[in-house]
Order: sequence, then structure tokens, then C-alpha cells
Amino acid sequence: MLASGTGTILQALLGADLPIVVVLVDRPCGATEIARAAGVAVEVVARTSFGKDFDRVAYTHDVVDALARHEVDLIAMAGFGTILEKPIHDAFPDRIVNTHPALLPAFKGWHAVDDALAAGVKVTGWTAHIARLEVDDGPILAQEPVRVLEGDTSETLHERIKEVERRKYPEVLRELIVEDA
Repeated sequence: MLASGTGTILQALLGADLPIVVVLVDRPCGATEIARAAGVAVEVVARTSFGKDFDRVAYTHDVVDALARHEVDLIAMAGFGTILEKPIHDAFPDRIVNTHPALLPAFKGWHAVDDALAAGVKVTGWTAHIARLEVDDGPILAQEPVRVLEGDTSETLHERIKEVERRKYPEVLRELIVEDA
């Protein structure tokens, strides 16, 4: 699993008894502590630059090397904050699943919930998809709509989307694991 956030999705995956062999993070975050408490290996591949000097390809190679040490065959992304380059898609073709807080192809990118609110949509939602080199692109595996309520803030809407995500993402991943068995 690739994570960068609080670890609520990781907690949902662990609660669903999915076989998580490693949690890889790009920065210290809540997911790290949740993984360690559950006895799951943690790899920190720290992103050392957020400027123009950031070598995204070299960083991606470091991520691939860390995953290879754990013999990973399917990657679940959950809010991983660093966009990865072609080497990860070469190493894990069609084996990277991403979760996104919108009904793709609408509202791609990091600010999907804010973008949905700004657009004034009445319905947004959640998507799981196979990740591709282009951000938030790739075959859709599952989606579920979430109504935008009067007075919703980014936080309240995002939390309702996360409730769907915590319920549906484990189901999607379990189906992929069963297909591979």
C-alpha cells in the first residue's frame, strides 16, 4: 500500500483482513503508526525536495526497489502524495489501484472535493481505478455517487466520500486478489 495520510483507508483494509505486506510512505504520517501497530512492514521513501530539482524518475525507482524487497504483486494507493513516473507502471503493469474522491473522469487531481463544490454539482462520489501514467486516468473498477448536501464544506463532503471509500475499496481489492488466486 502507498499512503501519505492519516491511515483511515489503511485501517479499513486491515479491518477487512486484506494481505498487506508493506506500507510505503513518502513522509511521516498516521498510516505509518497504524501499519506498525498492526505488525505490517513500513518503508519510508522520503521525498526530499518539492522544488524543480526533484528527480521524479529517480524517486520512482527508489519506490519500486522498496516494493520489490517485499515481493509486492498488487499496489493499493490511498492518498499517496507524490506522483510517480513510468518505472512503477513498467514494474507493475495494471497492478496499481488508486482510490479517488470524485466520479472520474470528473474532477481529476488533488483538489477533487473542492473542485466539485466550486462547480456547484449536486452529486460527486468515489472511484477506484487502475492507475496509469496520466494522473487519475485508467480503467474504472468501481464507482459510487455521493450527494452534495446544502451547506457542505470540503471537510463534511470529503468525510462522506471517505465513508464510501472505507466500505468499497476493500471490496474492490479483495475481488482483484481473488481473481489472481
